[in-house]
Amino acid sequence: MHDQFKGTGVAIVTPFHESGNIDFGAFEKILEHVITGGVNYIVAHGTTGESVNLSKDEKVAVLDFVVETVNKRVPVVAGVGGNSTQEVINTIKVTSFDGLDAILSVCPYYNKPQQKGIYVHYKAIVGACPVPVILYNVPGRTSVNITADTTLKLAKDFKNIIGIKEASGNLLQCMEILKNRPQDFLVISGDDVLTLPLLAIGADGVISVGANAFPAQFSKMVDLGLKGKINKARAMHFELLDFMNALFMDGNPSGIKSAMEALDLCRSNVRLPLVKVNKAVQSVIAEKIALLLQSQFETI
Repeated sequence: MHDQFKGTGVAIVTPFHESGNIDFGAFEKILEHVITGGVNYIVAHGTTGESVNLSKDEKVAVLDFVVETVNKRVPVVAGVGGNSTQEVINTIKVTSFDGLDAILSVCPYYNKPQQKGIYVHYKAIVGACPVPVILYNVPGRTSVNITADTTLKLAKDFKNIIGIKEASGNLLQCMEILKNRPQDFLVISGDDVLTLPLLAIGADGVISVGANAFPAQFSKMVDLGLKGKINKARAMHFELLDFMNALFMDGNPSGIKSAMEALDLCRSNVRLPLVKVNKAVQSVIAEKIALLLQSQFETI
């Protein structure tokens, strides 16, 4: 159960037409692109998928489409989280889990709960959820950090909590979790640029934004890191670094959608309050893509 979430997961974008409707034709193209590129699993309804800007009906349609298109070729994870514990449970109760292998559940945001509140929140979710749960710690968006102590208590108390996507950027906190985690508890990078440093200290992979555009390259870098081939992984990391940084210069997922449009995978449309990247950032992203397309990944 745990091994299927090691390696490279991709936080899949949700492509839109100019009208704002979901572009399912482009969506299929992207899913085939990342699966062919060798990603280990797909995460729908994450931050990168603009889940908070989708209606309930659209969320159901997206999940159904992803599950049907993927057709069990790789595992599928659904983002199911929020700042109301009961609403998260209500969502779980009406979700069809046929074809879903786990959920990724973000730390409650805006309310700023205490650590005890975070613990009880996840305890309630685990009690309602029929598939494994991956915690998601992203204090830069939620304004609340899941501490190492809380993560470890949840990991030890609930077998169905199988890992954490750690996007705190706090390497010491990640080390504390890695040092003291139960056997098989996954620590997954939530920051593309910190993936290799985390792999070097024992992390299990990444849920990546950049892998939407360059799945083969990200998957290869992560695979090399997991195999302990750090020198080769480092070379790929530095090849990808400028591109990874460029994606976040004017916000996510605006940056990755600009890259996807440059690669003719989908349009760069996003939903308000998000807007497209500015012209200067668009040029930087295009420049970094051109350099990557000319690089010698296959020789690494």
